[in-house]
Amino acid sequence: MNLFMPQIISASLSPNTEADDVLRALSMLCRPWQWKTGASLDKIAKWFANRYSGRKAVFFNSGRSSLLAILESFGIGKNDEVIVQAFTCVAVPNSVLWAGATPVYADIDATYNLDPVDVEKKITPRTRAIIVQHTFGIPADLKQLIILAKKHKCILIEDCAHALGSTYDGAPLGSYGDAAFFSFGRDKSVSSVWGGAAMIDPKYSDAVTRLKTYQEALPMPGVFWILQQIIHPVAFAVILPLYRVGIGKLLLVTLQKLHLLSFPVFAVEKRGEKPRQFPAKYPNAMAYLLMVQLKKVDRYTLQRTGIAKRYVDSLKKSSTTAPVYIPGASYLRFTITVPDPALMRQKAKKYGILLGNWYNNIIDPVGVDLMEIGYQKGSCKNAERFAKTALNLPTRISDNDADRVISFLHKEV
Repeated sequence: MNLFMPQIISASLSPNTEADDVLRALSMLCRPWQWKTGASLDKIAKWFANRYSGRKAVFFNSGRSSLLAILESFGIGKNDEVIVQAFTCVAVPNSVLWAGATPVYADIDATYNLDPVDVEKKITPRTRAIIVQHTFGIPADLKQLIILAKKHKCILIEDCAHALGSTYDGAPLGSYGDAAFFSFGRDKSVSSVWGGAAMIDPKYSDAVTRLKTYQEALPMPGVFWILQQIIHPVAFAVILPLYRVGIGKLLLVTLQKLHLLSFPVFAVEKRGEKPRQFPAKYPNAMAYLLMVQLKKVDRYTLQRTGIAKRYVDSLKKSSTTAPVYIPGASYLRFTITVPDPALMRQKAKKYGILLGNWYNNIIDPVGVDLMEIGYQKGSCKNAERFAKTALNLPTRISDNDADRVISFLHKEV
């Protein structure tokens, strides 16, 4: 067992955690009286208001709770349809189902985002909203989607779960739609382990009021749930350096089995059901973790885009299908297509590289009951094809680690 081998490279294992995040978590662990309420909630609200020209963000315990709150605020529910893209996480169509509406799946284009042509085919008189997911931080074709939404009198909701830091025509993603939501999950653009935010264009004053009223009526997560999230950065400060020698992975599994660390998706969600934890308010302890992350958004984005450009340049002559570099994209993950992504992930592990699998299931994660969430196989052929071939490369890594990833790819493809 070599204790001096390089640290694991990963697209998913808490990639944003740095020393100051760990110290901040340790500090909050010692102040349980501030776990539920405190000044950090106001601070993150001001950050979003400054970033989004006065649009007021309302915070929830997850991105899926934030989307559900938006749908409820616009009165979207029974007998309504909401267009979502295939090639996504089950959290998106689930929020539609939890609101009482029906998700209608549209296909994607070469950027892994909604194809406006297929969207228009799927619009019916019952369509109330279009959710545009900026997959991997890559901007979708907002110009065409905005035109479609106005033409058919639909609400356009931007899914910015991957896209904090991305821009479109010089403005941040999240400022174009009638509403937008964000995720602060453990492997998103910024992380407080769980958490999310919802914003509604001020021109919809009634919906803005309902959004705030909806949030105020929600419960605060329990103390143990909050504790799980505070522990996460501290645990990963130990897990990551020891992951390659097996001790870190054993510790991760043990902490999850003891329920001291949470999972990103609950088992019942794979059947379209709503866990009791959602929706809920966003605790001050997690806002405290988030605040230091928000200060790093631009640095993280610069790092991710720099690594993405290196991938583009280095893979030009390989047999992979790598996208062209798209200005404005923040590249939460850089996704290529290969014939057998599972085999590539298996081989990469031997080099200490954990490549990502978003979205190797047409609706992630593995085990989702497609019938229960209303997806019909064969209805979105591009998405299904990409799901079979997509391989995510990490971008929140150093230049030296990028060299390791590139070297592996050149050997294997």
